[in-house]
Amino acid sequence: MRLLEYQAKELFGQFGIKTPRGMASKNIEEARKHAQELGFPFVIKAQVPVGGRGKAGGIQKCHNTDEFELKYPQILGMSIKGEKTRAILLEKMAEYEKEIYLSLFLNRSKRCYTVIASGEGGVEIESVKNQVIREVGLGDVSPALAEEIAKQIGLEGRSISDFVDMLQKLSKLTIEKEAELAEINPVALLKDGSLLALDGKVITDDNSNFRHPEMDKYQEKTELEERAEKSGFTLVELDGNIAVVGNGAGLVMSTLDMLADNGGKPACFLDVGGGATTESVYEALTLISKMKKVKAILVNLYGGIVKTTTVASAFIKAYDDKLIDLPVYARLMGSESEKSKEMLKNTKTRMFDSVEDAINGVVMEVSKRG
Repeated sequence: MRLLEYQAKELFGQFGIKTPRGMASKNIEEARKHAQELGFPFVIKAQVPVGGRGKAGGIQKCHNTDEFELKYPQILGMSIKGEKTRAILLEKMAEYEKEIYLSLFLNRSKRCYTVIASGEGGVEIESVKNQVIREVGLGDVSPALAEEIAKQIGLEGRSISDFVDMLQKLSKLTIEKEAELAEINPVALLKDGSLLALDGKVITDDNSNFRHPEMDKYQEKTELEERAEKSGFTLVELDGNIAVVGNGAGLVMSTLDMLADNGGKPACFLDVGGGATTESVYEALTLISKMKKVKAILVNLYGGIVKTTTVASAFIKAYDDKLIDLPVYARLMGSESEKSKEMLKNTKTRMFDSVEDAINGVVMEVSKRG
């Protein structure tokens, strides 16, 4: 789960990490009250789950009412990298002398957490040469290590103690919320030597959500995504025109990547899960039928706990009920796959032995349809 900036900063506040005073809104009426309460000048910041807001014009300074009335609707109506603005954060401007970078993330390849810090902030960390990288096991950062990092990125005096405090609090947040990433970019170094989190990014592990009901308020789901959750499977709506269906998050994600690499545009991530039934797969197809942009369905399923015939039965029922009238390109392997192929032989489902061939077929089909 990827939190928006204002949500990440709410978490920061709970753990004592200092941020500028700010207020989030989703309409201009609410924002007018916030503007009056904050007072000019402030910054208007689009809340989207992607980076690059500044370059796209999603962050604007605002010095008076006329600017506010002009810029707020513009930013609220923006899309950045395909993501519509979900909310807007009004935040007081901060005067500072320098920007630095700080993050703590789950390093899967090394099976530990890693701290990255730099004396250069406000830019993509990949472009910065002077990085300090330290592995910290399960995410617990000692005061001695935090102080060592602070000195290595060039901090002095009060800034060192403030950095130690900030990093330890970020570490506590990461451990308690089971975050995959907690990033502050930039951290502002103020004139008095204190530090302030000007931006915030937090990504938590979806698999840990059941242990954190307090985080439910941050999950923004569409009506179809909520219906999917109630029916026992996972659906994430996307901007493309090819619905991707599979069993297992890893399999579906890799299928999405392969489809995108071949020029296809996924319309959804749909994982029927290990407990799929004919009824739940039928419900999944019902939800797909409500997505107006979908022009074809790509199925990549490996039958293990879920038999492929269960999925085939759901598709046949959907055809009989005239629920779907879309071309379906499928790769079904594993338990009872030969039987399922026979069941779907005289339907609109086209069967393939490899997912690569299925992807090539569905991309060509959608291209023909325009």
